[in-house]
Amino acid sequence: MGSALIAAFWIMVPAYVPNSAAAALGGGTPVDLGKNWRDGRRILGDGKTFRGFFLGVAAGIAVGLIQIVLRETFGWSSLPEHTFVTVTLLAAGALLGDMAKSFFKRRLGKESGEEWLIADQYDLVVGAFVLLLIFQYEWVVRYVDLLVFLWILVLTPLLHRAANIIGYLIGVKKVPW
Repeated sequence: MGSALIAAFWIMVPAYVPNSAAAALGGGTPVDLGKNWRDGRRILGDGKTFRGFFLGVAAGIAVGLIQIVLRETFGWSSLPEHTFVTVTLLAAGALLGDMAKSFFKRRLGKESGEEWLIADQYDLVVGAFVLLLIFQYEWVVRYVDLLVFLWILVLTPLLHRAANIIGYLIGVKKVPW
C-alpha cells in the first residue's frame, strides 16, 4: 500500500506543479484574448494567460526532468519511469484540464475564482490522464493500477487544497480554494 501511495505521488508531481506555477508566474494576455462565447460570457477568463500556461507547463516539465535524473542517479527503479513525453503530457494535460473546466464553469455562470467542488480538484487529473491515455496508453497500463489510481484520487484534493491555501496566504491566489 505504501509503495502505491509513493508511486501515485511520483507519477503526478509533473501534473501537480503547473497550476501553482501558472498562478505564481502568470499574468499578461489571456488565452481567450478577452473574448466572450456566444452566451455572452468570457470563454475562459483573465486567470488563464499564455504566460501562465507556458511557464506552468515548463515548471511541470522541469520537475519531471529532475525526477528522471533522481530516479536514474539513485537507482530508484521501484518508482514509475517518467520520460520527457510523459512529464510533458502530465504538465500540459493538467493545465488543459484546468482550462476546459474554466470553459464549462463560465458556461454555468460561475465566476472566476468561485469554488466548484470536485471539478476544481480533479480537472488536472482528467486533463493529464486524457493526454496520457491518448499518447502513452502502454505507460499508463504499466504504471497505473487500481490502487495507484485510488491514491491519486485521495492525494489530489488534499494537495490541491494545501497548495491553494499557501497560494492565498502568500498573495498569489485571491481565494483559498
